[in-house]
Amino acid sequence: MTKDVPEQGSFSAKDYHDPPPAPFIDPAELTKWSFYRALIAEFIATLLFLYITVLTVIGYKSTTDPKLNADQCGGVGILGIAWAFGGMIFVLVYCTAGISGGHINPAVTFGLFLARKVSLIRAVMYMVAQCLGAICGVGLVKAFNKSLYNRYGGGANELADGYNTGTGLGAEIIGTFVLVYTVFSATDPKRSARDSHVPVLAPLPIGFAVFMVHLATIPITGTGINPARSLGAAVIYNKDKAWDDQWIFWVGPFVGAAIAAFYHQFILRAGAVKALGSFRSSTHV
Repeated sequence: MTKDVPEQGSFSAKDYHDPPPAPFIDPAELTKWSFYRALIAEFIATLLFLYITVLTVIGYKSTTDPKLNADQCGGVGILGIAWAFGGMIFVLVYCTAGISGGHINPAVTFGLFLARKVSLIRAVMYMVAQCLGAICGVGLVKAFNKSLYNRYGGGANELADGYNTGTGLGAEIIGTFVLVYTVFSATDPKRSARDSHVPVLAPLPIGFAVFMVHLATIPITGTGINPARSLGAAVIYNKDKAWDDQWIFWVGPFVGAAIAAFYHQFILRAGAVKALGSFRSSTHV
């Protein structure tokens, strides 16, 4: 007889461990310092994210303003703006992943909540902290560069001329799907086990996803894919156009995040099949 050898590339259940689903509501979190530390981390990270990125957008517009006889080929360009957003997400997710999970985006939090990775209380409080951080971050930009801020649109997300709301909404849905899908894939414990021989830095693909989405959708919506980013800029800029289009930057990202959560959990990870199998097992006598 020959000894059975597991086929290369196959893994047993011991190769990785799926954490148990987070409770839907967990009041005990409110008594833990780690919870409030995570809220602070989300607030500060979103503040820094908006400060650097909105300042980059305004700086680019000021250096290419034809009214100032500026060089139209000067500044960082759309490529540089995309790098600012993607690079900051890479840096901030790396810094906060071990404290709060490094969400820095209500859409990401919403997707993880739907997948039972965080409780309802944590999800809601994260979103509040992210939105407040975004408002404060853009507020700092205006405080330091008030004249340029008002002149160049305050970094607010608006639907570009020539595009209808359906196109803008679709761009936000697809863009957020790419981001949240990447978050799920990069943090999947099964992937960590399979690729354990190749160190994978999760913030890197997440940052690249943000970078790539910005390249594609800046000409359409300025790229939201983050309701806190869009809200923070709209609150401080406070112009009609920014508020009229605001719903696109909430509905689109939340729909995209929900689709990504369903796709990863129930299609790629076969959550629906597992649930059906568990149900069938429990009904057999």
